[in-house]
Amino acid sequence: MLPAIFVSHGSPMLALEQAEARDFLKRLPALLPERPKAILMISAHWERLRPAVNAPAQLETIHDFGGFPAALFEMQYPAPSSSELADRVVSLLSAGGLPTDIDTHRGLDHGAWVPLVVAWPDADIPIVQLSVQTHLGPEHHYRLGRLLGPLREEGVLIIGSGSFTHDLSSFRVSSGRIDAPEQDWVHSFAEWMVSALEDGRVDDLLNYRARAPEAAHNHPTEEHLLPLYVALGAGAGGVEHLHQSTTYGILRMDAFAFGAAGGITNIL
Repeated sequence: MLPAIFVSHGSPMLALEQAEARDFLKRLPALLPERPKAILMISAHWERLRPAVNAPAQLETIHDFGGFPAALFEMQYPAPSSSELADRVVSLLSAGGLPTDIDTHRGLDHGAWVPLVVAWPDADIPIVQLSVQTHLGPEHHYRLGRLLGPLREEGVLIIGSGSFTHDLSSFRVSSGRIDAPEQDWVHSFAEWMVSALEDGRVDDLLNYRARAPEAAHNHPTEEHLLPLYVALGAGAGGVEHLHQSTTYGILRMDAFAFGAAGGITNIL
């Protein structure tokens, strides 16, 4: 059975720039116990008032950013869509009391396609994306994950794509250097989160904003951490810390597998 995964997608330049986190994503498929039949992506960059999945006839590669090199805008990720998986997600969430919409036009934003183009560059696995509801917070997204858990037994890889830390207003501390030293306030928050995840302290995690050091500093808004809670809920216990690195001194690029039960190799 596949685990549920959380990855930090960082800057869109992760698709092009050399970084430890990019090297990890390239190795990710080999760590899984089986090849996914399909992938459900929960990206920080699709926010809706209630859950929605996309199921267009053809997935568009959305370049939802600006100020980057032309090579990034030229990248495409023409993965197939899956109306079957979209319908299954709607069924699971609706049965759990969470009515879910199907968007027949929306493609893949960079929170989805950037990690995918590194990990599965052939774009030959069907992809469905699920929106986040930022205003509803961690507990709602943990519940989403619990409802989606059965997909793991059906060969679907659930990936939450966000960022372990995400205060872009502090980007100036890096002077544009991807290898800038990690800031103390980033380290204290990230290490608290790692400890809470490894110890299974779900209540602390759901209330991280009041209990974790520098929580609001690292996440002025919550959308980039909420995909972690979907993966945590879907994994139903057990965590492996797959990757840890920092880019630009402020973006922790940690990745985790939930519910792996020994089926994935820890490569830290």
